[in-house]
This record gives sequence, C-alpha cells and structure tokens, in this order.
Amino acid sequence: MRLEELVQVSRAVAATSGRLDKIAKLAELLRATPPEEVPVAIGFLIGWPRQGKLGVGWASVSSAGERSSAATPTLELLDVDRAFDQLANTRGKNSASEKARILGELFSRATPDEQRFLGALVIGEVRQGALEGVLLEAIAKAANVPAAPLRRAVMMAGDLGVVAAEVLSEQGAESLGKYQLQLFRPVQPMLADSAPTVVDALTDGTEVAVEWKLDGARIQVHRFDDRVAVYTRNLNDVTARVPEVVEAVRALPARELILDGEVIALTPDERPLSFQDTMRRFGRRLDVEQMREELPLTPFFFDVLHDGETLIDHSLAERLQRLDRALPASLRVPRITTASVDEASRFQADALARGHEGVMVKSLTAPYAAGRRGSAWLKVKTARSLDLVVLAVEWGSGRRKGWLSNIHMGARDPAGGFVMLGKTFKGMTDEMLEWQTKELLARETHRDGHIVYVRPELVVEVAFNEVQRSSQYPGGVALRFARVKGYRPDKRAEEADTIETVREFLPLS
Repeated sequence: MRLEELVQVSRAVAATSGRLDKIAKLAELLRATPPEEVPVAIGFLIGWPRQGKLGVGWASVSSAGERSSAATPTLELLDVDRAFDQLANTRGKNSASEKARILGELFSRATPDEQRFLGALVIGEVRQGALEGVLLEAIAKAANVPAAPLRRAVMMAGDLGVVAAEVLSEQGAESLGKYQLQLFRPVQPMLADSAPTVVDALTDGTEVAVEWKLDGARIQVHRFDDRVAVYTRNLNDVTARVPEVVEAVRALPARELILDGEVIALTPDERPLSFQDTMRRFGRRLDVEQMREELPLTPFFFDVLHDGETLIDHSLAERLQRLDRALPASLRVPRITTASVDEASRFQADALARGHEGVMVKSLTAPYAAGRRGSAWLKVKTARSLDLVVLAVEWGSGRRKGWLSNIHMGARDPAGGFVMLGKTFKGMTDEMLEWQTKELLARETHRDGHIVYVRPELVVEVAFNEVQRSSQYPGGVALRFARVKGYRPDKRAEEADTIETVREFLPLS
C-alpha cells in the first residue's frame, strides 16, 4: 500500500468529528490493506510504529524536512517500515549522524504531505483521533466480526496490529480463538474508575471486597516451575531489577501462577515511601544488589489470573479464594469483605493512618477485564488527584533560573489529543526540576518565547483542591491550587485521566 493512501485517510479522520464516520473511513482503508501490512498501518494510525521509540528528536526531523520533497507519491508503507527498522537498530558511536542520514533519505522520497505526516509520526505527534478503541471497532467492521471477541483477543495478545492482521486475513474470526491467556505473555492490567467517597462506592448494599490502595508500581508476575518473570503495567520485563519479587514467588508451593499486584518501598516500620522512591528501583542503569540493600521492595498481590487453569472469567470472589490458598497473608494486600459503609470507612481510616492512599472497592461478581477500566473496581482516595500529561513548560526565573519550571497540564480527550487545564510550578523539589528539565528538553518540539512545547508523553500526578469553571481554557475547566505530587513513568499518556473525569469534580450548580 502507498503511504499517500494512509496519509489521506488520516487527514480525513482528523477532520471528522463523528466516531462512526471515523470508524467507516478506517475500515475502508483496512479492507484495502494487504494483511501483512496491517500491523504497520495500524502502528502509523495510532502514532506508535511497531518498532516503538525510534530515538529521533525534533531537531533531526526539522533538518530532514529541509530536504527537497518528491513531486509524486511513490513511498510504500513497507519502505517506511524498513527505514524505521534501520532507525531503531542504529546505536553506538556516530549513531546520531547515521540516523540523520536514514531520515534524510526517507524524507527526500516523500511528498510534502507525507513529510508532515512522517515528521509527526517519528516524534509522536500524530493526532487524528484514531485511538485504539476506534481502530478496534474499525477492524471489527472491516473483518465483519463482533467487537467483543476481537477486543478479548487483543487483550490476550497485547498487540492490536498482530490480531488485526490475522482477523483481516483468510482466517477471519476463526483466528480469534487461539488468543488465550498464556504464561510469560503478559496482558494489560484491569483498571479502576474513581469514586469520591466510600459511601458512593457502596451504593446498593451488596457485599464487596475493600482493600488497601497502595501507591506502588503495578506488577504482573508469571511463574512456571522455577522460571519467574515480572512485568510492569506497560508489559515491560523487569525481572532482573526486582530479585525480591522473584524470590518471594519462587518460594511459593504453587508451580504455575499469574499474579497481579504492586511492589512498594517501605520504611523499617512498614510505612510507604513515596512513589518516586519505589520507581528508583526501575532505573535503566543501576547496581541491583546495592539498590536492593538501600531500597528494598515488598510485593503485595491482590489477584490471581492463573493457578494451573485460566481464571480471568471467574468471579473475583473465586479468584480471591484461590489467591488466599496460594499465598501467605504477608504477600497479599490487606482486605475485608463487607456490605457495611461503617466497616468500610473504618478500614479506610486504618489504611490512611498507615500512610496509604485510600482503598479499592471491588465487585465480587466481576470477571477480570484485562486492559479495561470500569466500575467493577473503584478507587477511593482522600486527596483529590489526577494523572495529567505535560503539554509544554516555561523556563523558570529567580532561584529556578536555568530550569524548566512551570508545566502546562492537559487531560486526555477520548476523541484524540489533550485538553489544556492550566499550569503549575508548585510541589517541585530541586531534584524534580533537574529531572524534568532534562526529560522535557529531550521531548521538545518547538518554542514560543519562554515556552517550550513538548511531545505529550510524560504523565504527572497532580493534587488539587477543586475543579472550577473557566473560560480561559478550551475544556471550560481549570484546577484550583494545583501542585505536583510526582511523575508517573509507569503510565503512558493514553492512560491519563480524561477531560470527562475532570469535569466530574465540578461542584453542582
């Protein structure tokens, strides 16, 4: 398939506001795409090539864009994919100049429209509203299969492009059945909605599970005999960095397990350290044994997805029974089962007194919905906070001169892109200022005076007093007394809170 065809559809989808119209345009494109090129096309449409990050910055894209462009479109999707392979695999000495050469040659073969699209794709700025949910429905429409089994297959495979290629081939719907939960193939974690209070979370008088809400790093642990693997919420393998987790799971009597939980750094008196302290253990370059001595981690598990048989379709009540049989209490997140608001409130107060964020309230009848957010799991935190995305940042003045300080925060728009909510420089330590200056400059796209605009990749947890209506920002709302709690490197921009979630905090008028 020609790149031009995809670029034109991407532009048309960006100009279309209706979800059904977006789905129809994408489905038509996918029907015309050879199955072997589908993973490439999907990666381009969602703005995340199958190679992942290419290690190319705005300056290189800008330089490549100065090349003369092609008069007529000749680039194929596979031409671009091969060039991206080269970019991703170019490392070591002189890699920057070699990447510039590869990118320059690719841009010289592209038309002006294709150059603009490629530039946005390389630096993560594709914003046409073809989010994974929209694309999944487009794939279902193009392949004439129900969306539900397709969604389940994608959850199990962890790769939309791979599943789409099969379902759009001659195998069609029959290919979906082979995607089941497998050991050492992690799945996206089940996610939670929010409730403002325990009273709101316990609304109908039925029994629920109430457990501590830990401010740790989400992990998924797979075991078969003596092999143990640990994955993050983004499905990255971090086994070598968390030997405490490996040892704890390997010591269990069960020989087959997939566990869902969190790992957290605790003080000697078992109070939680900050999330940033926990995440120090996941740095790229570290002496694991030394860090283990300085900052030991403790795993806590709250769900089991496999214990010799797949459990994701079983109710939470049954999964918890299996969890209790497989793990000692020291490895389980503390919880109670209750229908009483008073009992749940006392349990929440105890969790807060111990330094934790709050509680989770979970339906005992719900299956495990991998990769999905819903009301079956509700998080209740006393302090109001949101996970937002940094859109831009301003250079500091006075004591902060030389550091990027005042961040521009945005909530995720489900239709595509992000909605600006305001700015803050409060809550930042010198260490955080130094870190964010380095990380945000590496994501710079352009500048306007003292404002540095960046690729919307970094998620930051922001505490606030209230949400108020505001005509100053496009979403019509702003945060009052916003302050930074910390960055969330374990979360992707696609997992940030939506503008609808923000508006739910507005006081009733």
